[in-house]
Formats: sequence, C-alpha cells, structure tokens
Amino acid sequence: MKHQVIIIGGGPAGYTAAEAAGKAGLSVLLIEKNNLGGVCLNEGCIPTKTLLYSAKTYDSARHASKYAVNISEVSFDLPKIIARKSKVVRKLVLGVKAKLTSNNVTILSGEAQIIDKNTVRCGEETYEGENLILCTGSETFIPPIPGVDTMNYWTHREAMDNKELPASLAIVGGGVIGMEFASFFNSLGVQVTVIEMMDEILGGMDKELSALLRTDYAKRNIKFLLNTKVVGLSQTEEGAVVSYENAEGNGTVVAEKLLMSVGRRPVMKGFGLETLNLEKTERGAIKVNEKMQTSVPGVYVCGDLTGFSLLAHTAVREAEVAVHSILGKEDAMSYRAIPGVVYTNPEIAGAGETEESASAKGITCQVVKLPMAYSGRFVAENEGVNGVCKVLLDEQERVIGAHVLGNPASEIITLAGTAIELGLTAAQWKKIVFPHPTVGEIFREAL
Repeated sequence: MKHQVIIIGGGPAGYTAAEAAGKAGLSVLLIEKNNLGGVCLNEGCIPTKTLLYSAKTYDSARHASKYAVNISEVSFDLPKIIARKSKVVRKLVLGVKAKLTSNNVTILSGEAQIIDKNTVRCGEETYEGENLILCTGSETFIPPIPGVDTMNYWTHREAMDNKELPASLAIVGGGVIGMEFASFFNSLGVQVTVIEMMDEILGGMDKELSALLRTDYAKRNIKFLLNTKVVGLSQTEEGAVVSYENAEGNGTVVAEKLLMSVGRRPVMKGFGLETLNLEKTERGAIKVNEKMQTSVPGVYVCGDLTGFSLLAHTAVREAEVAVHSILGKEDAMSYRAIPGVVYTNPEIAGAGETEESASAKGITCQVVKLPMAYSGRFVAENEGVNGVCKVLLDEQERVIGAHVLGNPASEIITLAGTAIELGLTAAQWKKIVFPHPTVGEIFREAL
C-alpha cells in the first residue's frame, strides 16, 4: 500500500494538508485515531465559540433595554445550549470528511505507528509513503500540583459538555482557555474565581488591554488572584479546595467545581516519533525550516508539534506550505502577523508585536492608541461600553503590531495582520478605502 503522502493527525493541519495534496493529484493517506477535525473542531475552537455565542446572546437579551428593546423575561436552557454545540460540531466534521473524500483522500481510523520515515503501521497493515507529514496536535497539560490526582476536576472537555451549572467555579490558569470559560460561566450566573501564576491574565497578548479586560470582568464579579501559585488541591463534600500562596500570604478558594486550564503541550509520544530522531529546538519542539521541513528529508511537521503558537489558523497555513514544498512550489512560512484572539465579551485580539515583545527585541516603536468610540459603528452598537485600539509603528512608520479590545475584534484584526505581513507604512495603509460606517475604521482613525 504505497502513497505519495502519509499524514498522521486529522486536525486543522492534517486535513488541510490532505485536501491540498489530494487536490493537487497526489495519492494521500490520512490517519486519525479519534475524530476528523482534531481538538479544534471537536473539543476546542468551534464548540467553545458556539457556547460563547449562546452566552453572548443571553447577555444581549438581558441588556436589551439599553437599546430601547424591552424583553420581559430572559432565560437559558443549558442542555439545549450543549446540544446545539454538538449539532454544530457534527455538521462541520461531516463537511471536513466530504471535502477530503471529494479530493480522493484515503481516510484511516486508528493509531499510527512510525516504523521509519517511509513506513507507517496502522492496525495490522503497513503503509509506505514518499513523504510523511506529522500533525499530531496537542493535549491538555496538568501540572503536578500536590493532590491533583485525588481531584474530580474538569478540563475544557468536561466543562463544555456539562449540562448542570455549578454554583461556583475555580479556574486554575488565566490564559485564553481559562478566560473564555470564565466568560461563559460568568454570563450564566456562576461565581467564578481565576487563579493565575503570572502578573496578568492572557500572557502573550497586549498587557494593557488584558488588564482592561480583567478590570471589566472584575466589575462583573469574577474574582482574580494574580501572581498566585497553587500549592495544593483537595476534594471535600463542599467541592474543590484550592490552596494557594502569593505575596499576601497563604489562602484557599473553595468552589463546587475546578477547571484546570494551565495550558497545552504538543503530542510527541505514542506514535513512534522517536524512531525518526528529528532535530529539536531548545524548548523541545520539532525544529523545522520555513518550508516546514524537518532535519530528515521527506518528513514535515505542521501545527502544534512545531511548538510555535498552538493555534488552528497557524496550523492551516503551515500545512499549505508543507504541501507546496512537496509539490516544488515556491512558498515559505511567515510568523510575522499571526493573529491571536480571545472570544470573551468583549473580544480581545492582536497581531504582530506587542509593546512587551517589541521592547524585549530592542525594537523602537511608536504607539498610537485610540478609544473605540472613535468608530461611529462601534458607538452605535455598544451602548455604555468602550474599548481600545492600539497600533505599533517602527522607526520607518511601518505597521508592526495592532491590538483591539472591543467587539468584533476577531473580525477586524485581519485588516491589521494584512498590513503587518505586507510591511505597509502608516501612509500606505491609510490610502486603503475603508467602508463607512464599520468598526474596522478604527485603524484608519489611528493612522
């Protein structure tokens, strides 16, 4: 059983690579041990955004009077919210399968085991391939906190399938996953406490905007413990007891449920990766060049296994580059303007350098900052709410970073990402005609 391309992992990187290679006429074998779509489609990006949209709709209904719309009674049905999430996932997974099938991709369900760079076993069968693309994704990282093994804790997987609301929820980790679930459960009336080891939530995002988002959620009664280390966990009849220490001393948080969202790490074990002896980075991820090639010819790595950003959209672009490399097409991966988005309400999004990353790299930059109220469309749709837009320019006035707090940050950040990727100066970007009225005009106002 010979193929020109064998792909291990059917998440965004894997299914994108399979579709692109199949469309180009290559014979493709895709091996996935769970469900097509990977973590992103089945238990990450898509289902969580479906839940968050329900929570956002509920928030909007509760506050409709701000827009002169009177709704006498507002309620939600959590089991139906969960059921709708599952329906959306099923529909999209079937869509992925249909696209792959239409491009003649052979899909195999099972665990892959690498024999060598040209040989992979799945079940009782052995398959040969000219090229191997590894897209094994990532998994939830659970830190070795004393007592964690005795806990009945949630990861994101349990949190989004639970059909009964807890009265209170403690979240260990204030990153993207932690804050999105904090937003969801807070909207539905759960008392939420976020415990974060760093000095601010959302590490990697613009620090000033992250602090503003935290302040906004603190007003909605989410409690934040920053610079706080969890030193012990225990399960009692009252629920989870989280013991912590910080500059103020020791303390405990007692909550009905505990969500562990400290982070994720690339899946590197269980499929024979060690047989390839690939060169690794200083941080232990697989080292690749700009064409996604590893140190072993014919072996490519895309997605979370590169350890770069653990984002689905990064994985998709990396997969395209890898297939182009196999086909001999000129292409190269650029990480200059990878957007990062947190789907809280309001959303926060950024692309390119932050003030913190620019400073760390010794880049001198000019920071232009505007309230979102400079956008007429934003004012029309966000009664009593404000946000911030920030644009970073280098010494040549090229756009090197942009960050937005306010809805719909996720939809407009691509405008900035395009400018950053193309290396546009402020003057060049300003010549682009923005439609009026749009929230995206905030970038033009900043320019």
